[in-house]
Amino acid sequence: MRNFKWKLMTAMTPMNVRWRSFWKEEKGLGTLEVILIIAVVIIIALLFKDWIIGVINGLMDKADEQADQIFNN
Repeated sequence: MRNFKWKLMTAMTPMNVRWRSFWKEEKGLGTLEVILIIAVVIIIALLFKDWIIGVINGLMDKADEQADQIFNN
């Protein structure tokens, strides 16, 4: 049993080393990653455009009502 574990650990070592080096690689964000993130944000904004506009209009209406109450008193 102990010999099996040793063989398994030895076989897994190259994969573990590659995974760790991939995870620790710190080259930073490239242009492609930034473009993809911006594209995803734009797509989400377009999908929820009506909801976002509704929320903003509701907030502006509420702020307008409260401003009217403050300045009319």
